[in-house]
Amino acid sequence: MMRTHKKSLLAMALIAAIGLTGCGDGDDGQDGAPGAPGTPGTPGTPAGITVDTVSSAADFVLTVAPADIVVVGTDAFTIKFTATGKNSKGEAVPFTGLEKVALYVMNQAANTTDTGAPVLWQNNALANEFGSSMYCTLTGKATARGGAEVDACTLVEDEANPGAYTGTWEHDGNAPVVLAEGDANNLFRVMVRTYNVSDSSGAGISDKLLSTPVDFIPATGELAVSVKDSVSNAACIKCHSSKDGYAVTDIRIANIGAHHNYQKVENCVACHNPAYAADQNDAEKGFNPNWNAMIHTIHAGHHLDLVGDAKAEGWEQIGFPSELNECTTCHDNGTQWNDNVYAEACVSCHTDVDLATGDGHRGIVPESDAACSGCHGAGSLSPMQAHSVDRRAAFETGLVLDVMSADVAADLLTVVIDVQLNGEVAIDGTDLKEYLNKYQSGDDILIGTLDANGDYVRGLSINTKDNADEFVVQGGKLTLTKAITAGQLDGKTLSVSSEMNMCGDTSTSKIIENTKLTEGAGTDSGACDVAIPANIVTKFFKFEATAVKGVQTEDNLRFVSSKLTDYMSPTQAGNDRTTADEAKCNACHGNLSHIKSPNHGVTDFTQCADCHNNSYAGSYHADVYKQSGVDADGEPTFEVMEGLEYYNRDLVTVAHRFHSGMFAGNTGGGIYLGTDGETWVNYPAPKTDCQACHKDENSEGDAMPFFAANGGLTSGREAIATTDNYGATVEYISPVAEACRSCHAHSGAAALAHFKSNGATVWGDEVRDANLVPVESCATCHAEGKTYGIDKMHMGGAH
Repeated sequence: MMRTHKKSLLAMALIAAIGLTGCGDGDDGQDGAPGAPGTPGTPGTPAGITVDTVSSAADFVLTVAPADIVVVGTDAFTIKFTATGKNSKGEAVPFTGLEKVALYVMNQAANTTDTGAPVLWQNNALANEFGSSMYCTLTGKATARGGAEVDACTLVEDEANPGAYTGTWEHDGNAPVVLAEGDANNLFRVMVRTYNVSDSSGAGISDKLLSTPVDFIPATGELAVSVKDSVSNAACIKCHSSKDGYAVTDIRIANIGAHHNYQKVENCVACHNPAYAADQNDAEKGFNPNWNAMIHTIHAGHHLDLVGDAKAEGWEQIGFPSELNECTTCHDNGTQWNDNVYAEACVSCHTDVDLATGDGHRGIVPESDAACSGCHGAGSLSPMQAHSVDRRAAFETGLVLDVMSADVAADLLTVVIDVQLNGEVAIDGTDLKEYLNKYQSGDDILIGTLDANGDYVRGLSINTKDNADEFVVQGGKLTLTKAITAGQLDGKTLSVSSEMNMCGDTSTSKIIENTKLTEGAGTDSGACDVAIPANIVTKFFKFEATAVKGVQTEDNLRFVSSKLTDYMSPTQAGNDRTTADEAKCNACHGNLSHIKSPNHGVTDFTQCADCHNNSYAGSYHADVYKQSGVDADGEPTFEVMEGLEYYNRDLVTVAHRFHSGMFAGNTGGGIYLGTDGETWVNYPAPKTDCQACHKDENSEGDAMPFFAANGGLTSGREAIATTDNYGATVEYISPVAEACRSCHAHSGAAALAHFKSNGATVWGDEVRDANLVPVESCATCHAEGKTYGIDKMHMGGAH
């Protein structure tokens, strides 16, 4: 205080002195002449014109043009690029203050040897023995992953043009991303990764900030298209989901665990190329890291006997969700995969083939890859035909069932179905049970009724086991009968469909007789190439107050059936009673047929719902297991999660449980829960991406809601039947809480208490009447648009 006071007195004295002696060129009290104007200062940057933080990786865009980077030849390296970020208004403005980026540069060139693909990727930096990428920093130095200091290009931001950056090489020689002896007429690819970007709170952006890869010809500066990209990002996204916020021309893969996700196939090949290739049979590694080989081994893991690192990574547990023979599930961008035949790609799936000895290859030892096309270049041994690609579509006319009528007389239900076999009206005496893939399995004509909400009530199906004679065609028809109780169908709506699974021969694309019918599934015995569901439109018949003649109806349906011409592409589009869609299932699975084969021949929800509905209580998979560790062979072991059981099999619960890992048994397989009881092992999409299975929008083009206006579900479901004693006693529970806990494995006692406090009826409440289950109040907080709405808490690819 003393020092402050003394300084203040000194300042006052100085001011007084200046006031007495300064500016004395006029009369006392008069202003002096104005001084000369000073030099104008540099204008400040208006607020909002630039940003140095972003909310998400998608808000940051780094752009580099082919003319602004040197990647080949003897010219000194240089790069120019711009960076933008979105401001608080969502506008793209210059991004300032970048301190570190990494450049990934590669090129594709013709393979001059007779081994491998005809065109190969080469990483420029790896070719120059530098590493997989080159950093650019403010100092021209960087710390590599291993901790060593390495040379980097020097990064400078243009002060006069914020958001514009230049990189130059200030060290001896040229930059390692420049291929001195490369061919400027080849295609080159450039991708830039940006580091150390944070949001407004200072937290680092969790996702990688990766520029859109640019493919171009350096000699001309023209953009180019790679001949190597036979797998598009869209193909991966069908299972792995897409990241939110990116343009439709720049889609990104949402959920790839390796290396914290490099988001695009184009980026993966920067490292996974011949420079890192290895022998597929290397016992220590267990796989070939070259992209074309490695990706086959990963996706075929469940079918392979893996060793080394491949086994340690858990690839043996990965089950490809589509049919493994369907190459175009992934190879959707050209026919390179079929036209270019070479060992590296083949043995990464066919690991039991040894081309050095001829084992698994009919003793044939090819001299080189050049010899492969001699057998596999065309015809039945070409990849497309040998794998029977798109085989199911050819069976659209295999077995066609057209339900013609449903009538009741003298307490007997009669259903008449027209039958076509292999494109022709089935001849008299055709015994359909002889064409089944499996004896007395997958052999039902599914018949049931609908409840007041349009949901299924099973119980009237007719199968070959109990009604063998009725599955013999007469007059081009099946005439099926079922005894019913008096008045059982009065005023009811009847559903008629099929789960018949037939014996398919891919060489003729026809349904054939199963010559080994009593030896198990024909697809196991070798009698059948593939199990083929009947092609049927599920039909619904409304009976009057006294059931006599069923009148076909489409009123009050929870699920709608597809046309015969949509045999392999069913959809619930346009049906706003159902939030999920077969089209979403098939995007990843290819079809529902192989999922339920060989025991059920189904293609759409109308067939699944015969068993998986609200009224058919119980479950053969009541317990939930999680991984407990690994055994001596490195295989996962499992233990029961106490206090978490399910005693119902409705379609929502079963679908949620399977995809969240809570349906796996005590041996795992497919998707299962990790040791923490939360991690979904092998689920390919982000666990919060509901739209991986559910519709994006309704028939009006609005976001598809899960909740109805009354707080219940859009589907109208109000109660689910449960039992733990095969139906001896049945309890009813409410559907919203059950949908939640069938994804959330942490739904223990605390979660149940939360559900109950908000109006839910849960297992153990012993509610014996479905009509006594009240509507839950979950929508109060969790409906779309609410603070804790499902649309906010489950933000899918935004996470």
